[in-house]
Amino acid sequence: MKGVGYKKPLPISNLDSLIDIEVPVPTPSGRDLLVRIEAVSVNPADTKLRAGVGPLPGDEFRILGFDGAGVVIDTGEDVELFKKGDEVWYAGSVVRPGTNAEYHLVDERIVGLKPRTLDFTQAAALPLTAITAWELLVDRFGLRGKSSGHGDSILIIGGAGGVGSILTQLARKLTGLNVITTASRPETSAWCIELGAHFVIDHTKRLKPQLESIRFPTVNYIAALTASDCHYPGMIEVLAPEGTIGMIDDPPHVDVKPLKDKSASFHWEFMFARPKYQTQSMIRQHELLSSVAKMVDNGELRTTIGENVGVINASNLKKAHTMLESGRTRGKIVLTGF
Repeated sequence: MKGVGYKKPLPISNLDSLIDIEVPVPTPSGRDLLVRIEAVSVNPADTKLRAGVGPLPGDEFRILGFDGAGVVIDTGEDVELFKKGDEVWYAGSVVRPGTNAEYHLVDERIVGLKPRTLDFTQAAALPLTAITAWELLVDRFGLRGKSSGHGDSILIIGGAGGVGSILTQLARKLTGLNVITTASRPETSAWCIELGAHFVIDHTKRLKPQLESIRFPTVNYIAALTASDCHYPGMIEVLAPEGTIGMIDDPPHVDVKPLKDKSASFHWEFMFARPKYQTQSMIRQHELLSSVAKMVDNGELRTTIGENVGVINASNLKKAHTMLESGRTRGKIVLTGF
């Protein structure tokens, strides 16, 4: 089968950073589904692994790709949730080969049925970011239902990015929070408002005076999605007493001691933890993807596609990685078919 991979970590400008390859079609066993990939999207996890991590043990190539949408063509002997022909979506695992291949193995417990109202390309934009956003709101912040957080506020730093684009929507639909996002350009600010933000402020400027100008001198929840090493001092300054910070990116150092003065909480959100460690709660990703699909089909959530760069091959994936590493994307970058 066709795939895209690499033999060693390289900058995206290197000719061999991503290459077209041929590898055998894998065979499902246990609770695995064999999925024919119809569309994928690209995430920061892809660029970070490509730049810094080699192939999995025993593999000649590393095949990246986490978000996937496709059709189940075979199942392992212990599969209970799906059958051949089901159209599915999911976000995969960091300890298995990825979705940048024609066929892909994935554990059914982290898979959901694709929303009926989205095509494969539209669907591929959502799983990883939707899982991250849902886990941040519900599992880390403990928010669910319009009464939860009613009157409180959430500051989403990086509201126009992949996670920010779906977190903004989920925060409006699942909670009673006042939703404040950050963006630095007119087009990304407009995008955030379109997705449901009550207010947008500029993360290239000091946060506190901007929040005071919209009558939110402090915020109860902060979703730190990008450049947290730069924004962290400002977060501490605007976090309300007994507030909560949830972080998803990888700053080189996080000093939690300043949180003591406010009796504040800090959470890491890493949506790959459940499949990586085969946790007892792993099936929650199947359940939440099912809930997100229902919300999409009910018209409560929309896809967050920013740009479709074409078919799945090394050339187009290099383009997608380059765009993502620029830090100026809006929504998700997707690729469709082989």
